Amino acid sequence: MAGTFGDITNPLDKVGSGGYGDISTGLPAFISNLLKVVFIAGGLYAFFNLLFAGFIYITAAGDKQKIEKALYSINMSLLGLIIMVASGLIMGIISFLLFGSATAILKPKIVGPGTP
Repeated sequence: MAGTFGDITNPLDKVGSGGYGDISTGLPAFISNLLKVVFIAGGLYAFFNLLFAGFIYITAAGDKQKIEKALYSINMSLLGLIIMVASGLIMGIISFLLFGSATAILKPKIVGPGTP
């Protein structure tokens, strides 16, 4: 579909011929996309929380309570980012040790009725 700003294509065509409808590609692709959305949302939340805490820190004007609140928020945002990165790293290591591929957990192969 051509538009003012460019062409728009259906993203489900990239998942497979049937989109999310096929059991061998649909559910793993859905789980992978869901994990990506969770990581992106968590990263954006931490980023905006860091910006807001930095603004509070800059505008604290020597108020010790505001400074402590801002530093606590900055520390917790950075800790959250570290935990997100560490969880992805641990998931990749466990996946590599168990399945021989670091992305095996992120792109599972689900065998169900009707699959060869």
